[in-house]
Amino acid sequence: MKALVFTCVLVPWLVAASARRFDQDSQLMPGSLPGGELNGYFIDHLKSRRARRALPLADEPDDSPIEEGRDADLPTCLLCVCLTGSVYCEEVTPEITSVPTLPKETAYLYARFNKIKKIRTKDFAEIVTLKRIDLTGNMISAIEDGAFSKLTLLEELSLAENKLVKLPMLPAKLKSFNANYNLLKTKGVKANTFKKMTMLANLYLADNQMEAVPHIPDSVRILHLQNNNITEVNINTFCRSNDTYYLRPSLSEVRMDGNPVVLSKHPDSFTCMTVLPVGRYR
Repeated sequence: MKALVFTCVLVPWLVAASARRFDQDSQLMPGSLPGGELNGYFIDHLKSRRARRALPLADEPDDSPIEEGRDADLPTCLLCVCLTGSVYCEEVTPEITSVPTLPKETAYLYARFNKIKKIRTKDFAEIVTLKRIDLTGNMISAIEDGAFSKLTLLEELSLAENKLVKLPMLPAKLKSFNANYNLLKTKGVKANTFKKMTMLANLYLADNQMEAVPHIPDSVRILHLQNNNITEVNINTFCRSNDTYYLRPSLSEVRMDGNPVVLSKHPDSFTCMTVLPVGRYR
């Protein structure tokens, strides 16, 4: 009879006391959770781990099965940062010496300050969605013919701070082209290089070795030719000798400072312009 009373009274009391002690300890221990929230914590933790596993890190290859609708041809972008439509390969370590393989729907490529030496035709042959390419600060000395020929959507191209001695044929729809700080001479720029670029607004050819001003499309608003070897200009450089009514109202900034030419010796060369070039006048 005493054993039965002990079992019915004392055991439940001990269980209740243990539960109260556990609750008190859990409130005092840093990082612990009350018993009622413990299951929810582990469930949320498990969901979080599953979510992280479902999204592989950008610098780790995804070994999970290919899901329906997913592009199996996307590169792993181990060296570059690949976001939707944009690829960032700036100052990559170890340095890259060629244009990296790009996702097929890349619209913006930033591969500045690397050691890319050459642009090949195949580099952009299948990336017809490109709208902007920035290869500033590389070691590019050669560009194969047709390297940009399929880029019908390309609007901005920067080849500044490289080692180019001649320019390739450029996409007709370019709005901005930058080839500052290269080794370009006039013979390295074909007469019709810019002729058909009717949408070109910004043209940067400063800090090269050009002896003459190339053909400048009527659409150009900003023209930088400072720090070259230009020795003369004439009425056909910016205006037209056979059309005295010809005007260039869109040309709002022309820099020719740092060239040997004395602009005041050629006053008739700027009659069609609304602004005078910045440069040496005496």
